Amino acid sequence: MGARVLERFPAGSPRGSWPAEEYAARRRAEGEAAATVVMDLKSDSFLVLVPSEDED
Repeated sequence: MGARVLERFPAGSPRGSWPAEEYAARRRAEGEAAATVVMDLKSDSFLVLVPSEDED
């Protein structure tokens, strides 16, 4: 299963701040039901993903 990155957020946000989670929640509220946050260890950032719509 492929995924498309909607947005990237640095992992060093201030304590108590969750910008990736907040962005994903806004996207879900707008109808993007599968918006998910994952950690990319190589880039030390959080990614907001949605499933890819490619039909191969």
